[in-house]
Amino acid sequence: MSDKTKAPVLDDVSKRIIELLQQDGRRPYAEIGRAVGLSEAAVRQRVQRLTESGIMQIVAVTDPRQLGFARMAMIGIRVQGDPREVAEAVKAYDEIAYVVVTLGAYDVLAEAICETDEDLLELVSTRVRTIPGVVHTECFLYAGLHKDFYNWGTR
Repeated sequence: MSDKTKAPVLDDVSKRIIELLQQDGRRPYAEIGRAVGLSEAAVRQRVQRLTESGIMQIVAVTDPRQLGFARMAMIGIRVQGDPREVAEAVKAYDEIAYVVVTLGAYDVLAEAICETDEDLLELVSTRVRTIPGVVHTECFLYAGLHKDFYNWGTR
């Protein structure tokens, strides 16, 4: 395993801090410190190191439908050539929230969040399908969102 792909080693305290922030990203550092046995300043330093290293982000998660984005879909993309190049191109679009390279029936999966069906059609037809290497796309329209959580812990 190369240094680039090694998972960072986190101690139990850092893992617990992450779990507490996954439950409530606005939880005060003093409260976290009491829960993990550190000072508020020590928690602040750990959180800063965790965010600067890219291990975690603290963000506001919204419900796109309540903000006017009525059409959500997963786009399955088959590619000729290196799928990482297509993934890099797809991720540049503002409507794309999530992109992964896969080893299954599709080479790339991308989640699109659009205001309307017409916006989704324009995204797929005139932008995604014109990326060099894209040979096939299939949209899986979301009929209902039943679970969308980010508190899976650190295991």
